[in-house]
Formats: sequence, C-alpha cells, structure tokens
Amino acid sequence: MYIRNNLLVLALCLSTLGLASPTTSSNSGSKTSHKGSGGSSKGSKAHSSVPAHAPKGTPAPASGSGSAASGGGGGSAAGNGTTSGGANTELQTTFPTAKGSQNIATVKTIAAGQSFDGGMVMWDRSPSTCKGQTEGGNKDAVFILEEGATISNVIIGPNNVKTSLPAPFDLDVLSSSSATDIFYDSWFQKVCEDAITFRQTSGTSYVNGGGAQDAADKVLQHDGGGTVAVKNYFCKNCSKMYRSCGNCKTQVARHSTFDNIRLDGGKVLSGVNGNLGDGTIVRDSCVLGGAQVCENFEGNSSGAEPKLVSSGPDGKLCVATNVKTSGC
Repeated sequence: MYIRNNLLVLALCLSTLGLASPTTSSNSGSKTSHKGSGGSSKGSKAHSSVPAHAPKGTPAPASGSGSAASGGGGGSAAGNGTTSGGANTELQTTFPTAKGSQNIATVKTIAAGQSFDGGMVMWDRSPSTCKGQTEGGNKDAVFILEEGATISNVIIGPNNVKTSLPAPFDLDVLSSSSATDIFYDSWFQKVCEDAITFRQTSGTSYVNGGGAQDAADKVLQHDGGGTVAVKNYFCKNCSKMYRSCGNCKTQVARHSTFDNIRLDGGKVLSGVNGNLGDGTIVRDSCVLGGAQVCENFEGNSSGAEPKLVSSGPDGKLCVATNVKTSGC
C-alpha cells in the first residue's frame, strides 16, 4: 500500500472489487452519521487529468461537471497491474500472509514528505480501539500520514485480543487541493467502521491494488471533496465498497472511478449523492452475490439518514462499462 498526500490515517480493510450489471438491492444505502467529518471542501473540483505522481496506467478521474464522465474508456484488464516501489498492484483475490506482526498502543504518524514501507507486516492497535459502528477519530487509527508522506505494503489486521477486531480507521486522508494520495498493495483483514476515510478538500486519491474483507458497513468512506480513483481492488463480504458521505455537515460534489474491481459478496460497489452533483464510473469489473453496481441517494448536511433514490447505472450519475455479475 502506498499513500501520498496531506494527512492520512490507516485503520481498516481495502479490497479489489468487481462490478456487474444492476440488480435490485434491499439495502437502503444509509450510513452511520459522520457529523463534522466532511472537511472544508467548498468549491472543490475533481481533476480531469492524471497527476504526475499517479500510479502508472491510472485512468483519468471523472470530470468535475457534477455527472459521471463518459464510460467509453476501457479500464485495466485483470492481471495487468504494475509493481510500484516493490508493491504488487495487480488484482489479487487471495489475501497475503503477513510476514510478522506489530502491535502499537497509539496511532503511528508518518511525517510530511517521508515514506513508510510496511514490509507486509500486520499492523494493529493493542488494546483495540474498535467500537463496532461507533465512529472513532484520528487517535483511534493505525496510521496518520501527513502531507506528502507515502505508505506501501501494509496489512491491517484484527487486534490480537479477545474481541479480535481492528481499529476503527486504517487510513484517514486529509489533503490540500494539489495533493495526491496513493495507496499501493494495502490490505484490511477485518474492517471495523471504515477502512479508509478520504477527507481531502480536492485533488485525487488513488488506491491501486490490495483489498479488504468482512466489512459490515463501508470500506472506502469519502467525506471530503475531489476524486477517489480505485484500480485492481478485491473486496470480499464488503457491505459497501465506496460511499460518498450522505450526511456530512459540509457537502460537495464528489467523484469516483473504479477499474478492474472484484466485489465478491456485499450490497453495493459505489454509493453516491446525485442531488449533490456526485458522479461515479465503473469499468471492467466483476460484481458477484447480487450486489448493486451503484446506488443513488439524496444527500443532506443535517446529519439525517440519506434516502435511497435509485439503484443501478443510469449513464449519467453512474456509468458502467463491461461490468459482469457472473462468469467472472
């Protein structure tokens, strides 16, 4: 796992998902209230070009027009990931075996401009800071990355205590408009509340390779602005792989792209707020187990549970290209 941006906090599980044609979902798509966690994203815009520090072969994110960009660009084919900085960024559907374990009592901060290679060791909090779906804070995470820091080859695992639960956040991203966060080969063994929370005001955060499993709620939580671009990711038994915050105090249009994802069991790959100008693109992916490719909600800034408006790709808010629900 490799990260580059302003501030990041690590704490739960990532995965490589696949997308499929729309199916009816019984999930309301509502999320635990994230009051005050939206970040000061007023006026932010998603970048339509790929920054210099983006992973090799990363497609351009959705445009900042408030709707998903055309789904014509075919994403990456399975198995075509690149190795960046010693990290395996191909789509992998088997969780890696940790090369050791490291329990920490307090959150570990990676200083601005510094790099951290986790060496495929399982990092965890002890004692556990997981409180189920009760939202935690930065102090409860495993890692915090300051602006320009990088992280790679990290496994976030269940605490080795009786509760056998991970910290509430694996990674928290607080980025400036020009920052670029990149996560390479990052894995989450069991997601507590969220795996990664993106709080950048604008700019693009990239997740390339890795995966997550056993998430009762969200894996990738987008509270800030800008774009989240995910590629070659595996998610197993993940209720919601990605969710644009439905009830943050500060709301903006958020954008997301997903290429070569495999979602094996769960409810939805991408949840967005159409009334707030969100847009999501899913390409060359596999969505199994009856999960929806996307869901459209009516977001708010009052903290109330957002209402589900519609499910499935519509060619505007949600564009899906070459997404399968079986035989993949």
